[in-house]
Amino acid sequence: MKFSSRPASALLAVLALSTVLSAAPVDNSELQELREQISALEHKLLVLERKQEIQDDKVAVTDKGVTLASADNANVLKIRGLAQLDSRLFFGDGGGVVNNAYVLRRARLITEGTFAKIYSFQFVPEFGGSSVSILDANLSVAVSKALTVKFGKFKSPVGLELLQSDSWTFFNERSIVTNLVPNRDLGVQASGEVSNGTLNYTVGVFGGVGDGGSTNNTDFDNEKDIVARLVASPFKNDAGSAVQGLSFGLSASAGREKTTAGRTSGYKTDGQQTFFAFNSTTIADGQTWRVSPQADYRIGSFGVIAEYVISAVEVRPNATGLKTELRNKAWQVAAGYVLTGEDSSYTGVAPKTNFDFAAGTWGAFEVTARYANLKVDDAAFPLYASAASNANEASSVGLGLNWYLSKAVAFKFDYYQTNFGFNSAAPATSTTPILRQDEQVLISRFQVSF
Repeated sequence: MKFSSRPASALLAVLALSTVLSAAPVDNSELQELREQISALEHKLLVLERKQEIQDDKVAVTDKGVTLASADNANVLKIRGLAQLDSRLFFGDGGGVVNNAYVLRRARLITEGTFAKIYSFQFVPEFGGSSVSILDANLSVAVSKALTVKFGKFKSPVGLELLQSDSWTFFNERSIVTNLVPNRDLGVQASGEVSNGTLNYTVGVFGGVGDGGSTNNTDFDNEKDIVARLVASPFKNDAGSAVQGLSFGLSASAGREKTTAGRTSGYKTDGQQTFFAFNSTTIADGQTWRVSPQADYRIGSFGVIAEYVISAVEVRPNATGLKTELRNKAWQVAAGYVLTGEDSSYTGVAPKTNFDFAAGTWGAFEVTARYANLKVDDAAFPLYASAASNANEASSVGLGLNWYLSKAVAFKFDYYQTNFGFNSAAPATSTTPILRQDEQVLISRFQVSF
């Protein structure tokens, strides 16, 4: 603790009065008066000490949010935010489909904190969309670098791109591969780094949700999912190596699901239009499992991610119908290159200079490209899903330009084209209007993330 001259002076005064009391005899009235003076000085000293402690605490307002921290950094409170306003412009859909829109895609006020260095929490409400919801609410205990235990609601550790922050992905929308992995779920997980940080593991028990789904904050059944993920970065500590930024891993989940909540509510395109959904009477009933090999590579301004997912679910057409296991598959490769020379990163691009027209600085620019494919098991048709109103395959090409005006502010412009494939039992013309032509959409985004 650092003391200013005022607390020090008060302390000297208290010591001096104490010395006087012990050095010379005084009558009772003088003794009482001196005691009152000492008590008043001690009170002032405590007040001045507390003021000094408050001054020693740290308050910072940066492009990473508002941070309040104790002098020893043992206790930290962070307030962050994310707002994304999208414009969706579809081409070639004709007059029968009205899907052009302005969308408040995300609007979040994020609260995070750490206490006593090892206890941390996260609370993330979502105000975007049509209703308010709680995305994340969890508590972590960091026992060591090799073991952190996390409880509550958070992202299930399966999908590579899904685990990336919503503000740091190459594209405005995650690829169609993300349709096959679970989103947020209730559970408990253990994670950590071993082998000098070159190996990262995660293993957890979750309530279990269908493909692309999130928990509704309750889980009363006995059916749980075991989820595990292992990521290796074998050259992480080899400074200067061309493969220092290479990571690859494998994630998997296994469990049991029942009712309509256990299967997907629908698979969506990059333009967020549903191209496949089960019949309303179809239910999940039995084993589910997923496997996903994945990789991430960064070298200087270039970055690339790749992932493949197999998602299997046992379904019935109704409560008593024939049970069948369906295996849906998807894969993607996405890449980005920062034209202005900044490093590509899984945690986002940090411009060397912010946009400032008067100063002649323009921030950072990144170009991106992606190819993705999703194939629905043909056994889904026609008993579990309608071949007339669904596509059984989607292949998507994406091209993008990201303009980072600062670490906190960005404009993103993406063009996607998705081609649909159909089951052999499908009619020549789909009964779903959006499937009668390929999807071509331009999505522009203004983003504030701090």
